[in-house]
Amino acid sequence: MRVARQTLAKLGIVGEIFVFLWRRKLWWLIPMVTVLILFGLLLIFAQASAVAPFIYTLF
Repeated sequence: MRVARQTLAKLGIVGEIFVFLWRRKLWWLIPMVTVLILFGLLLIFAQASAVAPFIYTLF
């Protein structure tokens, strides 16, 4: 448990969101928030990279 807390502390805002959801017993929202964060990172990464043409085929 100590390692998990240290890891979440290093993640900054994302870690705080997960801790907030866990303490408020909203742990069932964690998968949805994770998917939204990953989708946002995918969009940011795809804007200025050579991967952009391949991402457009997914949608």
